[in-house]
Amino acid sequence: MTDSSSALGPQRAAVAEACRRLGAEGLLIGTAGNVSMRVEDRVAITATGAVLAELTPDQVSVVDLDGKLVAGTLAPTSELDLHLGVYRRYGTGAVVHTHAPMATALSLVLDELPCVHYQLLALGGTVRVAPYATFGTPELAESVIAALEGRSAALMANHGAVTHATTLDKAVEHALLLEWACGVYQHAAALGTPRVLDEQRQLAVIEAAIARDYGTTHPVPPAQEEKR
Repeated sequence: MTDSSSALGPQRAAVAEACRRLGAEGLLIGTAGNVSMRVEDRVAITATGAVLAELTPDQVSVVDLDGKLVAGTLAPTSELDLHLGVYRRYGTGAVVHTHAPMATALSLVLDELPCVHYQLLALGGTVRVAPYATFGTPELAESVIAALEGRSAALMANHGAVTHATTLDKAVEHALLLEWACGVYQHAAALGTPRVLDEQRQLAVIEAAIARDYGTTHPVPPAQEEKR
């Protein structure tokens, strides 16, 4: 019997909250998609068949890195191998898989999402599209894990998208950023051929971001008193 009352309680609650947020943002619909969070050798992960936009902590299972259920009463998502494979390969802290509309639409027609906006550099730049494979299979897990090499996001052909990060909040933000970028690309492609940032321009953005500590707030120093 598994201990469903104490193991990773705060993390299970955080996974449920992340799912509800993703649902509110329109990235999840029904039971499609899955979210997980790793703590050392344990993973809190959404249960299969659960309505994610209404997820509760007791609908989040806990498994070890071999996939064995160690807490909870519900079977984990069918994409368990994908999540565990990302953790083993990249040592990350959280994984988010969605069937977000724009990301899924582009996965039907692109081989990769080019770096058309500098914010995509937060995901590693160009976003690869993993070849199609049936959901829940080792083949799908392997293709997505390969597409994530050096990246924080990948599209899944005719399926959806996956992001990962050191924290659950960051993985969710990556999913939102990816969906935004897919929407920008789709709108631009409807008007013409989107311009792609070349390697030199990408490098310049990275250098500017480092120099300015981009993405963090900076207090304005108090004005110096006028000399009398």
